[in-house]
Amino acid sequence: MTIDFKDPRQPNNCSKKNLNWKFFSLVLIALVMGGYFLFSSSQASSPSLVQASSDQAGQSPSPTLAVAAVVVPEIKREVLAGAIKSGDTFTSLFAEIFSPQEIYHLAHQCKETFALSRIRAGNLYEIHLADGNFDKFVYDIDDKDQLIIKKVDNEFDVVRKPIPYGLKQEVVQATILSSLFSAVNDVGERPELAISLADIFAWDIDFIRDIREGDSFKVLVEKRFREGEFSGYGPVLAAEFDNNGEIFKAFLFEAKDGRPSYYDEEGKSVRKAFLKAPLSFSRISSGFTNRRFHPVLKRYKPHRAIDYAAPTGTPIHSVGNGIVTRKGYTKYNGRYVRIRHNSIYETHYNHMSRYAKGINVGVRVNQGQTIGYVGSSGLATGPHLDFRMYKNGASVNPLRVKAPPVAPVPNELLAEFNKVKAAYATQFNEAPPIQISSLQPENKPVVGQ
Repeated sequence: MTIDFKDPRQPNNCSKKNLNWKFFSLVLIALVMGGYFLFSSSQASSPSLVQASSDQAGQSPSPTLAVAAVVVPEIKREVLAGAIKSGDTFTSLFAEIFSPQEIYHLAHQCKETFALSRIRAGNLYEIHLADGNFDKFVYDIDDKDQLIIKKVDNEFDVVRKPIPYGLKQEVVQATILSSLFSAVNDVGERPELAISLADIFAWDIDFIRDIREGDSFKVLVEKRFREGEFSGYGPVLAAEFDNNGEIFKAFLFEAKDGRPSYYDEEGKSVRKAFLKAPLSFSRISSGFTNRRFHPVLKRYKPHRAIDYAAPTGTPIHSVGNGIVTRKGYTKYNGRYVRIRHNSIYETHYNHMSRYAKGINVGVRVNQGQTIGYVGSSGLATGPHLDFRMYKNGASVNPLRVKAPPVAPVPNELLAEFNKVKAAYATQFNEAPPIQISSLQPENKPVVGQ
């Protein structure tokens, strides 16, 4: 008989193996099913999986992934524009933008280009801001140039540039019926044009005594436009003035020295050694005479001068280039200036209200430069200029002095000058003729100049 010594409670090995295999099969099935569902889900949701067969069959491509646009915040730009007011300074304009230290350093940096202490009331300016911070400052120095201060990489860039004008050449013409200013105004132009015209012919025409009703003029002038708006006049390129039947012409031409000047049809300079008058527009209240009843002293005495009556403050111009030899005050002459023009001629200007800036003994002045202003200082009954001229130390009547012209166009430049003159003359000829009316037979002088 066989005796079995195994413990009857020990499990059977075959049953245990069957259980292990069933458990392993269930786990494997679960893994396969899970992988299948994961793969199906990713295939349905992924836009990057594209089947080659569908592309070849012409089916629509899978949708592309939408990328969100990056929104760049817009810079808020402001322009503070206006005109410099009386009492304004660069410091007051930028007190809320720059610190005192920044203003000091900026003023120092601008010194060589344009001193910020020289900003003037009435001149235009713009302050550009970007998100409330300084970006650019633009200031009109005069009618030609502007100062531009721009911030670049936390540094200041300072430049002086010409004002960007739009330019147009135009012929302006009119007939004088009452005054030069009225004639200019009647054709819709500004007084500055009348002043420019008077300056050009100041050596040949005395606009105080010589103007007659019926006189006429043509001017080829450069007009300036800024942002589409008329912004003043550039240079007068050519001018023609009919004064009591005598025709005067002037053409702008740049000669050797590089400075444009005016010449007549033959290339002779219209400039003379002396202006015909030290004031642009006024009237002669007393002429040159050896016997005049003095309104203050109440007796007759020589008056070897020309008196020009004009409002207090009217600019007085030197009639020629020269050097200031005397400046002072006397009981009779009041505030006066004396100028030596050469070894022969000297001129005196008396009864000034004040002197022009920079006029001192030894200073060289240019023809037409303002040396002072009309007043009634000294022995005078009202505001006027007492103008005297001396030749070799003796008094002469300024109205009878025939001043020689300055240098003409050089011979080597005459051909070029003639081309310029012909071009200007063509533009003159294309303009309609001047209509002259109300010409009186006696051809009397115009009053009220």
